[in-house]
Amino acid sequence: MNRKVILLTFFGLILSLSVAAQEFTRADSLRGSITPQRAWWDVMRYDIEVQPDYDKQFTSGANQITYKVVQEKHPDVMQIDLQEPLVIDRILFDDDATELQFKREGNVYWVNTLPQELDSEHTVKIFFSGNPHVAVRPPWDGGWSFSKDAEGRRLMTVTCQGLGASIWYPNKDHQSDEPDRGASLTMRVPDALTAVANGRLLDKIEHQDGTTSYKWGVENQISNYTIIPYIGHYENFKEVYPGVKGDLDLNYWVLDYNLEKAKEYMPKEVRNMLNAFEYWFGPYPFYEDGYKLIEVDNTGMEHQSAVSYGNYYAGGYRGRDGSGTGLGLTWDFIIIHESGHEWFGNNITTNDLADMWVHESFTNYSETLFVDYNYGPEAANAYNYGIRQGIGNKTPIIPAYGVNAQGSGDMYPKGGNLLHSIRHSINNDQLFRNILAGLNQTFHNKTVDGSEVQEYISRKADFDYSKVFEQYLTMTEIPTLELFVDAENNQIKYRYVNCIEGFDLPLSLVGTHEELKIFPVANTWKAVDITMKNQYLLTPDRIEKMYYLNVALVKEL
Repeated sequence: MNRKVILLTFFGLILSLSVAAQEFTRADSLRGSITPQRAWWDVMRYDIEVQPDYDKQFTSGANQITYKVVQEKHPDVMQIDLQEPLVIDRILFDDDATELQFKREGNVYWVNTLPQELDSEHTVKIFFSGNPHVAVRPPWDGGWSFSKDAEGRRLMTVTCQGLGASIWYPNKDHQSDEPDRGASLTMRVPDALTAVANGRLLDKIEHQDGTTSYKWGVENQISNYTIIPYIGHYENFKEVYPGVKGDLDLNYWVLDYNLEKAKEYMPKEVRNMLNAFEYWFGPYPFYEDGYKLIEVDNTGMEHQSAVSYGNYYAGGYRGRDGSGTGLGLTWDFIIIHESGHEWFGNNITTNDLADMWVHESFTNYSETLFVDYNYGPEAANAYNYGIRQGIGNKTPIIPAYGVNAQGSGDMYPKGGNLLHSIRHSINNDQLFRNILAGLNQTFHNKTVDGSEVQEYISRKADFDYSKVFEQYLTMTEIPTLELFVDAENNQIKYRYVNCIEGFDLPLSLVGTHEELKIFPVANTWKAVDITMKNQYLLTPDRIEKMYYLNVALVKEL
């Protein structure tokens, strides 16, 4: 495997490495937009049941959707998503009183409904079955995993970010509509296995046929793609973390043969993560549902209150450090990165997949902030600068909206460098912390547009960063800061080139005792007075360590 592929793999890209010009289809629009058949009803709750058959790689179950009518005039048709080869067997309306008729169009089911009044609440119970799509290389491609643990025993789970939760159960498969009153997942499995899912264990029923049902549930809103079953030979241990909102229940579900290793390793890593992230982001968002780390045989994913883990109980990303500094080998990448998504991705969720940068850029930057919390700002600068080697700058981070499109994988390291640049530009870490915590408080259990996040940062920072976001999120060119030393007048002249018109990232340059703040703009020279004591603040290497810019000294104007 060549170096570039290693770096891209490190950043956990679930995206294509090269994104060609794409033509979108009706199926893309049905999947990625709020159609009239989606718009009139709001999901209140999911109650999912599933019984997987490991040998046949077959699943059957149901999802009871509780919803509220939010449009007075609406089509008498409901869009339900379920991806082939699974099929819907029947749909029952309002406590099984009426069976609804439906027809299929690819991965969409058009369900004929009855007249319903504005603000009324109803249920549809959707029964499904079939041989689901099996993930080939989880978590990079989604679906069920029917695998084996190290002792050759059954191990089952699902990964489905991007691909969508409709790969394994029927739902309204759009990020903008999370169940307001939470969700439950009941898994019926052979007695020898244990089933774990999001939130807390609500019920356990032993059946006469040698199976046991485990029902887990969350109180908080939850993204449908983060509701996940974990089925295997699990053992549990737990502890309580004294968090900023009080006691937080921590649970660790690990494969039985790794129990002692996990007890020695996991709590320290998780506590270090919570120390840093509650400092930077504010309280863990889901105290009601607790925090769990669950062992799997893929690398891991950010499933809400039930983070999956497969990083071999070691630092780095399965032994690699994407920054090339060695700093990334001193902490567990999966525990830090995937847990960072509890704040950005799970708590703050974007309406459209095109704004996935909000999930991934902030969570990538959580790694830098973790380094900063534990090792200081110089180490953070080094780590953030180091991960630039994973940036491709081939296609924009933000793709088309409304078609379930995923942007460039640069949303990870490039997005992290964008936020690092804005942080240095603000040059007030207390304010920056307030912004991060404020985002999590303001948008707690809400879905947002990426533009709302940009506007919030600009408003709280008291500077309009819209052109900065536009440059790094929608363009592939990296701005160049040109510097001209005017020794005769004791000045340095500066401007931005290779950027969009209006690009205006302010630069705060801080030394041991000196400080400068300059306001470069695109294509127009400005000047700053310099002295023997402060000129070093404008050296290219120093600036590039803090800001994602190319810096060039020019010999003449």
